[in-house]
Amino acid sequence: MHIVIMGCGRVGSALAQTLEQQGHTVAVIDQDPTAFRRLGPGFGGRRVTGVGFDQDTLREAGIEEAGAFAAVSSGDNSNIISARVAREMFGVENVAARIYDPRRAEVYQRLGIPTVATVRWTADQMLRRLLPSGAEPLWRDPTGGVQLAEVHVSPKWVGHKISKLQEETGVRVAFLTRLGEAILPTSQTVLQEGDLVHVMMRTDDVEKVEAAFAGGPEEEGGH
Repeated sequence: MHIVIMGCGRVGSALAQTLEQQGHTVAVIDQDPTAFRRLGPGFGGRRVTGVGFDQDTLREAGIEEAGAFAAVSSGDNSNIISARVAREMFGVENVAARIYDPRRAEVYQRLGIPTVATVRWTADQMLRRLLPSGAEPLWRDPTGGVQLAEVHVSPKWVGHKISKLQEETGVRVAFLTRLGEAILPTSQTVLQEGDLVHVMMRTDDVEKVEAAFAGGPEEEGGH
């Protein structure tokens, strides 16, 4: 996948290097050309000097071929504007914006842009949003038979109750992360866009659960 990152600070440079090591192509945008020194001599991706919400700058960085865009500059407004341009003007599917002020995060989340409040999150969680797939194990019991994992949920599940998700997939939802806060759901809790779902499941069932979460709910026969 080609991934564009706006901001070459500590988080942006760490993201760029990690993504490149994983085999992705990466372009990094920053207004300050000296910031690219953080990438080191081994970085093989593009370095683009400019403003991350300028369409010509984004095109130079390969936004039209990008599968993901991360806005991790030092400015909240620049991050959210560039994330919206990437999503709305160029149709990039996986977009995330870093927000310094967590009080703003909920407002931006309602605009359809997943936000990461820097006080709570690190480059690892940014990666999780840019490359959402499968299950990420968080804990296993000593026998290895049961695990707690964050599982990527298809947007098709948004608007459905936790009870339906559990019934169709056979998992127990342990907790959700919503707008940066962990919440304990009830069976009546409805999944919202941007929710991260953490489930308890049998290790043997991981592939089956991943497929069910990725595929969406079964069609209902009637009301």
